Amino acid sequence: MKRFSLSRNMAPLTLAGAILAFFLPEPFLLLKHVFLWFFAATMFALGLVLEPAEAKAALKRPGSILLGVLAQYTIMPLLGFAAAMCAVWQGVAPELALGFIIVGCAPGAMASNVITYLLGGAVAFSIAMTMLATLLSPLLTPTLVEWLGGVLLPIPFWPMMQTIILTVALPLLAGMLMRRQLPQGERYYRRLAPEIAALAIIMICGYAVAANQQHIAETPWFIFALVIILNAGGYLFGWLAAIACRFDTRYRITLAVEIGMQNAGLGVALALKHFSAETALPGALFAVWCILTAAALGKLKHAPIPETAV
Repeated sequence: MKRFSLSRNMAPLTLAGAILAFFLPEPFLLLKHVFLWFFAATMFALGLVLEPAEAKAALKRPGSILLGVLAQYTIMPLLGFAAAMCAVWQGVAPELALGFIIVGCAPGAMASNVITYLLGGAVAFSIAMTMLATLLSPLLTPTLVEWLGGVLLPIPFWPMMQTIILTVALPLLAGMLMRRQLPQGERYYRRLAPEIAALAIIMICGYAVAANQQHIAETPWFIFALVIILNAGGYLFGWLAAIACRFDTRYRITLAVEIGMQNAGLGVALALKHFSAETALPGALFAVWCILTAAALGKLKHAPIPETAV
């Protein structure tokens, strides 16, 4: 009998958590003052399972990594800005529209490593892109949000950078340091880290949905449509960018997944911390939809999820 795994069932559990949070928001609202800790836990978990060998293999193609990260921080911010402008054009409040920009300016999602593996992509390239994009996010994410989102609202650049450093960079480095100092626990890290990350993502999405219960009920259909288009656009333009860069098929798959799967959990955390629950709504919807589409893509190939992936 297989051991139950949160990470292997993250898509249905995220959806179930979102539905439960919508109809029974009170328990999830108790997370208001600790949701950032859940996100920090996902980054700590990623640091625990980053394989030095994987990073070294990917570093043999530094040009590809840099092109991938450049595409990550160009394509999705522009798509997020376009989605925000469409929302404003439809009469949506700037606070809600800003959420699309924040999602677009986030780095790639950690779960992209799993999906890349399932689709036969270049796992080392995926991990390297996730790691570099995440490490650059304290600078690039608030900078891009300020440039693009400043059209809609004043953006607190330095508080956002501080939040990302505390919840992204430091936990990630702490996880890497713990792995290096206590290598004897590697077997347990591989089992525990994906479960920590999955639980944190489920709880973050649940809280964002609970905090937006009324807004979701009143959300017009085109907001959901924009979330779907933003996700699909990331996959499509990521694939086209990989063709333009003359990547092989495995690298094309990887870049498409990396760009299409944004770290919406970070977007939700930033929106809730520095703006409003309404601003977090696009991120919450994107997180749930992104995981569902990624899981569906992963079913295209039947392979076990590696314990090292988060």
